[in-house]
Amino acid sequence: MTEDAHETALETDALGKRYGRAWALRGCALRLPAGRIAALVGPNGAGKSTLLHLAVGLLRPDAGQVRVFGRDPRGDSETLADIGFVAQDTPLYRDFTADELITMGARLNRRWDADLARDRLTGIGIPTRKPVGGLSGGQRAQVALALALAKRPRLLLLDEPAAALDPLARHEFMGALMSAVAESGTTVLLSSHLLADLERVCDYLILLQTAHVQLAGDVDELLAQHRTLTGPRTDRPEAVPGVRSVIRASHTDRQTTLLARTTTTGTVPTDPAWSAHEVSLEDLVLAYLGAADTHRTEVTA
Repeated sequence: MTEDAHETALETDALGKRYGRAWALRGCALRLPAGRIAALVGPNGAGKSTLLHLAVGLLRPDAGQVRVFGRDPRGDSETLADIGFVAQDTPLYRDFTADELITMGARLNRRWDADLARDRLTGIGIPTRKPVGGLSGGQRAQVALALALAKRPRLLLLDEPAAALDPLARHEFMGALMSAVAESGTTVLLSSHLLADLERVCDYLILLQTAHVQLAGDVDELLAQHRTLTGPRTDRPEAVPGVRSVIRASHTDRQTTLLARTTTTGTVPTDPAWSAHEVSLEDLVLAYLGAADTHRTEVTA
């Protein structure tokens, strides 16, 4: 990684954005360490796109602050030069060729690596002299990614860039992303509903729910702190040995199954009547999204 491990790429403090009377984000507090590949997840309307647009300076907060590498992105050309952004549906000038877009990018960005963009597109067989409107969805996504990477950004924000792609095109896009990040050490914040893709590439999680950060932290640490517990039917699951908090509970006549945050990493219940099993990122995310207490915030370093 090229960034200092202790540096913060993106930080928000009591961040809020309101549309009319409705808050898209409210009291949003998070810290994304530099050098991480972070998944930004949550249901539709949770504020994911709003957060990304605030981070790139396209929106003005109604409350709180957002900082990119310690600076306000709005109106700060130095900070904006450090940010790459691929918006939903990878919007591009459809009548332009990739070559023309690369040339235009060189005129608009003082730090621009045209050779990187051309080499990357040529290497994966994307025609650079064909109008991008005539390319497939997967090819357009690759062009948008190449243009974002040509900025040599320190922080790359991706808003559902592969949502409309077929599985093969999505796999190729994620592969290209991982290859580029491995070479550059760029910090990435990737918004997506595709949990299987995120589990394969991301090492940090930020979960938004009802305009708040509900869960954030290192993926491996979060998974180690949670277990699926199965044991005899109980109406007091919080009293099960080793349970710090119950995220989700289900019951049959004789059995209770919990997805719980444990009191110690990797805890196995001391009561032999209970068994513990590891959870996947998908298990964890779905449990928190389905939790009754949607305003709980659990944040780890």
